[in-house]
Amino acid sequence: MFSGGSGGGRPIRVLNVAEKPSVAKSVAEILSRRGGGFRSREGRSRYNRVFEFDYTIRGQACHMLMTSVTGHLMELDFDERYRRWHSCDPADLYNAPVRKYVPQDKLDIKRTLEEESRSCHWLILWLDCDTEGENIAFEVLDVCAAVNNHLDVWRARFSALIDREIHQSVQNLVRPNKLLADAVDARQEIDLRIGASFTRFQTMLLKDAFVLDFLDEDRNLVLSYGPCQFPTLGFIVERYWEIQSHEPEEFWTINCSHMSDNGTAAFNWMRGRLFDYTCSVIIYEMCVEQPIATVKNVKQQQKLKYPPFPLSTVELQKRASRYFRISSERTMKVAEELYQAGFISYPRTETDSFSVNTDLHAIVQEQVAHREWGAYAQRLLDPEARLWRNPQNGGHDDKAHPPIHPTKFSSGESNWSEDHKRLYGFVVRHFLACVSQPAVGAETSVEIDIAGEQFSASGRAIISKNYLEVYHFETWGGSIIPTYDIGQQFLPTTLTLDSGVTRPPPLLSESDLLSCMDKEGIGTDATMHDHIKKLLDRCYATKDANTRFSPTNLGEALVIGYDGMGYELWKPYLRSKMESDTKEVCVGSKTKSEVLETCLQQMKACFLDARQNKGKLFQAMEIFFERSNRAGDTQQSLTENVCPCKMCQESNMVLRQRPDGNFMVGCIRFPQCRNVVWLPGATSEATVTSNICNTCGPGPVFMIQFKFRRLEIPANYEVNHLGCIGGCDSVLRDLIEICGTGSRNLSSATGRGSRTTEPQSSAQRRNSRSESHAPRSQDSQNSRVQRPQNGRLSIACDNCGATCALRTANTANNRGRKFYSCQSQECNFFKWEDELESAGTEGRGASHRSSRSSSANRRGGQGRRQGREAVNADVTFVTATGDPVSGRCYVCGDPSHFANACPSRRR
Repeated sequence: MFSGGSGGGRPIRVLNVAEKPSVAKSVAEILSRRGGGFRSREGRSRYNRVFEFDYTIRGQACHMLMTSVTGHLMELDFDERYRRWHSCDPADLYNAPVRKYVPQDKLDIKRTLEEESRSCHWLILWLDCDTEGENIAFEVLDVCAAVNNHLDVWRARFSALIDREIHQSVQNLVRPNKLLADAVDARQEIDLRIGASFTRFQTMLLKDAFVLDFLDEDRNLVLSYGPCQFPTLGFIVERYWEIQSHEPEEFWTINCSHMSDNGTAAFNWMRGRLFDYTCSVIIYEMCVEQPIATVKNVKQQQKLKYPPFPLSTVELQKRASRYFRISSERTMKVAEELYQAGFISYPRTETDSFSVNTDLHAIVQEQVAHREWGAYAQRLLDPEARLWRNPQNGGHDDKAHPPIHPTKFSSGESNWSEDHKRLYGFVVRHFLACVSQPAVGAETSVEIDIAGEQFSASGRAIISKNYLEVYHFETWGGSIIPTYDIGQQFLPTTLTLDSGVTRPPPLLSESDLLSCMDKEGIGTDATMHDHIKKLLDRCYATKDANTRFSPTNLGEALVIGYDGMGYELWKPYLRSKMESDTKEVCVGSKTKSEVLETCLQQMKACFLDARQNKGKLFQAMEIFFERSNRAGDTQQSLTENVCPCKMCQESNMVLRQRPDGNFMVGCIRFPQCRNVVWLPGATSEATVTSNICNTCGPGPVFMIQFKFRRLEIPANYEVNHLGCIGGCDSVLRDLIEICGTGSRNLSSATGRGSRTTEPQSSAQRRNSRSESHAPRSQDSQNSRVQRPQNGRLSIACDNCGATCALRTANTANNRGRKFYSCQSQECNFFKWEDELESAGTEGRGASHRSSRSSSANRRGGQGRRQGREAVNADVTFVTATGDPVSGRCYVCGDPSHFANACPSRRR
């Protein structure tokens, strides 16, 4: 079986690694007890000592080195550039690189493992025998194998820190299971990506936008989202809504009782209850008129009340909450301490049935000396008492651990708290109950008839309590009713018509909540308590003295917001499917990569939809909270990713709205990177969509849904426009040229502020476009030039002979300069006006005057009015690409400007 020895009879060096220092010490004590004990020395970490002793495994002499980690040795996180909240768009976290690394506070443990493993032949992993433990095992393996790739790696599987279990496990070593570790890796990555993306989105969007009065000025609040946390919150909110929406309804029922020398029987109406008062009164009056009761049926039978199934983790948490009102978090902490001290078996198990190889009698034998339940344990072992019964099979087996049971006798340690005593006592009593006979009772039911209406009563007498003698957490009482015979008649002692109202169900208790989570597969048996605690820590829910949960305003608002988006992230279905998929990784029917791809693709689509519909979250929050005046912080939170930044190539361009109302797309690394794209000044609303441009790159380039102010754009442009800022959208280019990138109204009365200069980056973009898209000049000698009576040249196209239109260029290099071009789209004819005039009698001076006049015309003021008088109806304007722009001001009809810049409108 084993390999990697040093040959001959010499001992080989074996590095043993446990999950916790206390477990390492316990295992070392047990294994070294026969050889005279162990030697202890410090490792690199002061908390993780190294124990040395000799031991023999399957005939092989071994020098054992036993040390430990403290839970997970490694953490999974994003690469450094993605860790800061504003370093990237949250949607990028679904594809951002992740890595597993040893954090700073565990580097000393890593150094110990590296130093000790260099000289060893074997590595034995004593990690907890669940999926998390298997994942930690491979973390340890990776560290050790990096410095010694010749290690022979083994896994010790045990369920209790007792001699029998430890010696048996080390003599029956197995190989680590990579599938179990992969399942945990998949779950960790899914939780990291989903949790980080939604948490950043929620927190940046909402925290500073509203006055959260419960914070006490704590600006570090994180509005976290967890794939398990939110469905858990959903259970609480859904029950709360059910209670709030309940409308009490009055009902009526008829009750009958009969008192005799042998006791009293309370008979219930077999109709139950009626919601119609008139019908109830009519039936009641019939019974009053003929009140004699006739016994129609008497049934006597033996009833059994069976003991509980063997104890699993979820059942431990539920019953501890129900019987002792101990929280699930506290239950798991105390159970872990009892396990590490060797008093109970491993407390994280889904198994609720014992193996046929388990020596149950030996476990009971250890408890016979206890002053409270020792006598009962002794009776269990007495064959004549006939109290023993093999435990029921609950139907669940995680193939790793047995049900939770006592492993060592204790009458109560001096350092135990009341919770330790109660939980240990409960585990012992539960185990003793599991191997006991069920309680036996005699049940009698009687049915009577009064005026055609049927009534029934029942009574129970306990014949033998059996397991209930030790398991006093449950009761099975009942009243004893008089003896009746079929056909017997009697006059009821009371016959009343009683009313009542329907009542809503109670708030979810912690036991109820754990049952909901277990039923829907939310979390694992070892993590459910963590998800519940997170809800309380994040102020999403509260728990009262009766361990019943209510949502806070914040928790309810978040659920309302997501519910209003049309999909149910707060429902358990998505997470249940994820947990089911990870279980398939454990058995090898699916790979880790398959589960990651499917799950993350689905949740990324949900995230993009949620961001698109973020207004629903705002609406829900406004129900409970006032809006804050921290505009700067709120504005920062409203950014949305549009595309990667081409300038710094490290971050993303995001959509922002400035305080003056203008929209822009800028790099999220501002001011380190000042890349910016200004959007048309006529934009009133802009929202990033999930649509991706198929033309522009590098991508993805998300398209923006624009809404423009009608009065500031030409009549032939639509108010709503789905556009791309990557450079392919001619409509955006036209509107930027026509409307500018800020308010065109320079009056101090404008509500959006004024802009006197154009951003440099915008001018640079126009320069680049003018170089590649300016109209091509042709030889002026081939054109036919005529001068009409108004002094303006008339040019005929050399290609088709049509009269050319006079246009005004709007490019950065030639803004205001006039040119002639053919009106036919099929012709490419083009002439600058000043070049034609310089060839005639007016010379160069006229062209300069014309150019200055054109510039003044564009700038407005007196130049605009002069230009309007001089321009004829054939004059049109062009964009930076030279394409014609049709339309005119609807206020005054002037084609030289549009309504947003009309002087008449300003007056």
